[in-house]
Amino acid sequence: MQTLERIVAWVFGLAFLALAFAVATETVMRKMFNRSLQGVDELGGYVLAVGAALSFALALRSRAHIRIDIVHDHLPRFLRVLLNLLAMPAIAACAAAALAMAWFALSETIAFNATAQTPWATPLKYPQGLWVAALGAFALFAVIETVTLFGLLLRGRVDEIDQRYGPRGAKDDLEDELADMKARGVIPADVPGKGATR
Repeated sequence: MQTLERIVAWVFGLAFLALAFAVATETVMRKMFNRSLQGVDELGGYVLAVGAALSFALALRSRAHIRIDIVHDHLPRFLRVLLNLLAMPAIAACAAAALAMAWFALSETIAFNATAQTPWATPLKYPQGLWVAALGAFALFAVIETVTLFGLLLRGRVDEIDQRYGPRGAKDDLEDELADMKARGVIPADVPGKGATR
C-alpha cells in the first residue's frame, strides 16, 4: 500500500506542479502580452477534484484522517475501542453519502449531455466520471475497513482494534519518520526511537 501511496503522490505532485507552471505562464501572458492559454482554471478544477477524492482513500488506508485524540489516549480500553467502532462506520457513511451525491450529479450530466461553460466546452461526464471513481475507491476502502474492524471484534482481537484503528499519535508519526529515514539510507544517530540508548 505504501508503494501505491508513493505512486499516487508522485502523479498528483507532478500534476499540481504542471498546473502551477501553467497558471504562472497564464498570468505572465495576460499581464505582458494580453494573451490567454484558456482553460487553465478548468483543468485545475478537475485535477483538484480528482486528487482530493483519491487522497481521501489513501488517507483512510494510512490512518491520516484527523481525529481529536486529546482525551482518547487517557480513556479506558473499552471506551477507546467503542470510539473506534463508531468512527469507522461514520467515515463509511460519509463516504457513501459523498459517492451517492456525486453519482447523482454524474447521472444528470450524462442525461443532459452537459458541457463546461468554458472555451474548451469539455463534456463533463469525463472529469466527473473520474471524480466518481475516486470517491468510489474511498467508499470501497471505508466499507472494507469497517468489515475488517467488526471481524476483529468478533474474533476478540481488541488490542489490534485499539492499535490499528485508533487515532495516530506523535509516537506513530515518529516511528514512521524514522523508518522512512532508514529506508533512504539516513541513520538518525541523535534521534531517539525504538531501541535507542542514552
